[in-house]
Amino acid sequence: MLSKGCQQCYKGGKMVLFITGKCEKNCWYCPISYERKGKDVTYANDRPVKDPQDIIEEAKMMSALGTGITGGEALLELERVIYCCRLLKKEFGEEHHIHLYTGTAPDQNTLSKLKGLVDEIRMHPPQEEWKDILSTDYMKSIRTAKEMGFEVTIEVPSLPGLEYLIPALPYLDYLNINELEWSETNADEMRKMGYSLEDDYHNAVPGAKEWAKELISADKKVHWCSSTFKDSVQLRERLKRIAKNTVRSFDEITDDGTVVYGYWVPKGEIPEDLEEDMYESTDDHIELSWWLLTDFPDDFPGEKKIIERYPNDGMIVEVTPVK
Repeated sequence: MLSKGCQQCYKGGKMVLFITGKCEKNCWYCPISYERKGKDVTYANDRPVKDPQDIIEEAKMMSALGTGITGGEALLELERVIYCCRLLKKEFGEEHHIHLYTGTAPDQNTLSKLKGLVDEIRMHPPQEEWKDILSTDYMKSIRTAKEMGFEVTIEVPSLPGLEYLIPALPYLDYLNINELEWSETNADEMRKMGYSLEDDYHNAVPGAKEWAKELISADKKVHWCSSTFKDSVQLRERLKRIAKNTVRSFDEITDDGTVVYGYWVPKGEIPEDLEEDMYESTDDHIELSWWLLTDFPDDFPGEKKIIERYPNDGMIVEVTPVK
């Protein structure tokens, strides 16, 4: 059983709004990058937010169905959260689903400020509080949020002791378990704990799903979110949505949501039969359909290569020279 927010993630339709990297906790397993961790920066997906309109443009670019608000600890910048939620609801309507992650147990006053703006609260109680979850402030906050009409989820990483959360299930709408992920910022702590990478291709930690086994089987409202899903399905579907809205006439969208085109540094004239919508000129090269360079290399003398990159001038994935 998936929440509306998770269903939108499956479609690649959830924009990630990183409110701030500030956080008062120091969770050893936190995977946030050095560029964001502890810093008061805001990102819409991977776009730095310099102006509120950046958020709207990013949402439109991916045809976002909703937004996931995260951090750091987003509620350390509560007024920023409120402003952004109002902005999104005004632009896209009440049906634009917003869920918010927090490591805190928000009180009634905080929840009242989020009422009507945030649809789902996702709380992250730290591992040391799982054993006595029913007597924590998190349970008090969960009850209050439910009474106020929020959907309420506990979302935690897969760590030993997850079975202690079973008593909380009757009070929740959902419980999400994220596969424990290795990152550059938590690698040292992972090694201290005796953990390792599953393989050279994924960020998953071996055995993480085994820790979640009892909790997963306890109730249909428990959802396991694997590292592979986040790296493959979720990102791929989001890239496809962005590519569809930003692709040029000569770009080719791959099954992974990346964009492929040709890169040509001409030594001669542009072929006369190459129509204007079939290429784009820059100061030092021309971009065009990749297959023109491979099928008709003699018509395009000069340096030639095929570029594969994330859409909208995103990260380059691969460069292939064409002889």
